[in-house]
Amino acid sequence: MLPTSAIAALREKFPLIAELMALQPLSWFNPRIAPAAEALGDVGLTAGDVAQASARLARFAPYLARAFPETQASGGVIESPVVPLPAMQAALGMTSGQLWLKQDSHLPISGSIKARGGIYEVLKHAEMLALDAGLLREGDDYSLLASEAVRAFFGQYAIAVGSTGNLGLSIGIMSARLGFRATVHMSADARQWKKDKLRAHGVTVVEYATDYSVAVEAGRKQAQGDPSCHFVDDENSHDLFLGYAVAGERLKAQLAAAGVKVDAQHPLFVYLPCGVGGGPGGVAFGLKLAFGDAVHCVFVEPTHSPCMLLGVHTGLHEQISVQDIGIDNITAADGLAVGRPSGFVGRAMQRLIDGYATVSDEELYRLLALLEQTQQLCLEPSAVAGFAGIAPVLAAPRYQASLDGGTHLVWGTGGSMVPEQEMAAYVARGRALLAAGAA
Repeated sequence: MLPTSAIAALREKFPLIAELMALQPLSWFNPRIAPAAEALGDVGLTAGDVAQASARLARFAPYLARAFPETQASGGVIESPVVPLPAMQAALGMTSGQLWLKQDSHLPISGSIKARGGIYEVLKHAEMLALDAGLLREGDDYSLLASEAVRAFFGQYAIAVGSTGNLGLSIGIMSARLGFRATVHMSADARQWKKDKLRAHGVTVVEYATDYSVAVEAGRKQAQGDPSCHFVDDENSHDLFLGYAVAGERLKAQLAAAGVKVDAQHPLFVYLPCGVGGGPGGVAFGLKLAFGDAVHCVFVEPTHSPCMLLGVHTGLHEQISVQDIGIDNITAADGLAVGRPSGFVGRAMQRLIDGYATVSDEELYRLLALLEQTQQLCLEPSAVAGFAGIAPVLAAPRYQASLDGGTHLVWGTGGSMVPEQEMAAYVARGRALLAAGAA
């Protein structure tokens, strides 16, 4: 924690910090938002880079279909459906626009948004090694990577990552299936069932009694000491970012197929749960490439872990953590329990993200139960955070002229792999909070 005098100086310069420290839900709309044509240049990556990522995933589709039978129906494509939420919209009192859910909670293999970037980075690393070793040539059917000989080759190499849970699942499951020696350094926030699942896949799990930043740093140090180890850096990886960004063009095709128009008169508002920032940042980049200024992205964080809002608002990015201002970074939203944001994402996306909102753990449980009650859909607490961004947008003066024709899309980031008993406990807690609020 910073000295009292330093916190006082920050509060004087940035009054919003006092509101963050009070742990009350709030919203902040970015005064530095800029046209996509101008601000996309801040990222340092291009539409061509995203197209290459998309092409790489297409090359790996035959392998994925062979290695993971649950992807056979989609031909080895890892993608999630988009579904309307009319009953949830009514329950939230939304009278303008239409509410939809992007179900990354139901992505195959690892059941969360991390199946995009995490699996992509592992595949890219595997491709590079196989090509360099002559085990793979341009034009080959990548399903040959499922052979025991190739698995034995990958067994000479290691992959490591630090995670609160979901990224670890994606990296660990994919790495182990290819044959890599996989290690996931997991913070105290990680759920036991996620650790158990990784171990069942042959992944080494190293547990820490501290938070995400410590787990990441430990993983980074391990990789530095092992030349055969590739470290997946959730804070700074361009490969993770590009894997997430592929979602933009795919969503554009899905909405077009559903008859959803997106343009200046029919804006798309996308609400993304945010932890360290890589997943939502990459998705938002892809969305801006796909829809330009017709899409408005809002990041939503727990009141106890508002690291990206703090970093972008102050301009300090990774140089400040929520713990520095006395916030504990303890939240039921384990996937969002990050105290220090990605400096790469914060700087790259600081003129492309429309706004930020925070949400209490109690509200996450209420939203979780309301979604289950109205739509019979179950998401984990962190995955429903996006719903808390809707009300601030509906009340914001800058959007009033186009709300009637707008589409609101909540990015549901995880939940399908939560054990039934644990999900039942989430729902029960949420129902109790809903009942208490109605009393």
